[in-house]
Amino acid sequence: MDMLKAIGILLVGFVLLIKGADFFVEGSSAVAKKLRIPSIIVGLTIVAMGTSMPELAVSVTAALAGNNEIAVSNVVGSNVFNLMVVCGACALFAPLAINKSTLKSDFPLSIGCAVLLLVMGVIGMEVGRIDGVILLVIFITYIAILVRQALKARATNKVEKEASQEGGKDIPVWLCIIYIVGGIAAIKFGGDFVVDGASTIADKLGMSQTLIGLTVVAVGTSLPELVTSIVASRKNEVDMALGNVIGSNIFNILLILGTAGAITPMAFIKDNIVDIIVLIAVSLLVYVFAWTKQKLEKKEGIIMLLIYFAYMVYACIRGMGGIA
Repeated sequence: MDMLKAIGILLVGFVLLIKGADFFVEGSSAVAKKLRIPSIIVGLTIVAMGTSMPELAVSVTAALAGNNEIAVSNVVGSNVFNLMVVCGACALFAPLAINKSTLKSDFPLSIGCAVLLLVMGVIGMEVGRIDGVILLVIFITYIAILVRQALKARATNKVEKEASQEGGKDIPVWLCIIYIVGGIAAIKFGGDFVVDGASTIADKLGMSQTLIGLTVVAVGTSLPELVTSIVASRKNEVDMALGNVIGSNIFNILLILGTAGAITPMAFIKDNIVDIIVLIAVSLLVYVFAWTKQKLEKKEGIIMLLIYFAYMVYACIRGMGGIA
């Protein structure tokens, strides 16, 4: 009965996280349009933060509850999932075009963030409060640069014209506020439920928190990115798909682990180090795939999905004590 209750709590938590993020993004985007904020800024900041909010809620909740292994493994697992599964699945529907600016700046920054996290973990075997502050400072700097670039682009009038011609529902301000507040509340409680449910399941099955964070929690919190990207691919709107994934991965490390680390130090274990090395390796692999043809095709997508499957098999065997 306790197991069924934990599974039910976990599923309810995922629903709250996904729908909460959806309402938050929709309400925030509508307010931004009413204030005539260029859509590019909305996409790079509000929407990106909204799709990363499930990871933020879970990781911060886990850190506050002392379940540090879930906090770190959730972010690392989500980033690997985003690269291998989200991009791989999208490439199956249509060639995934890559923006040159993403290859020159955002993608290297994403890899650099993973390397920095690895260095922090190896040096002190934890992400402490100082480490968290450093990550948050880098995050704020990154956002400032994005906004500055967006404002420069606005000078060409292309972004402003796009924003003025954009369709979509005209949501009343009062409803926007309900969406934003309700979305935040759903994300908060969803994060609590996911962490509680996942921790109980891990305990009942004798599984490590790291394994639960890498698999169930990471996949569940990455569903918004997966659904959004696949829908975009099916509509042949794939030019920004990889950029959105890379941006989410940057947010996950800098904002989420930065916030969680600043609240309470997060201890590292050997498995965390191994998983971050895997993240760096697959990031470099996707970067090479992307750089060679300026796009990801079906065969690369299949390879990426197979690599993720093999990684999950390894993580499950390791998490159940089959690999020392």
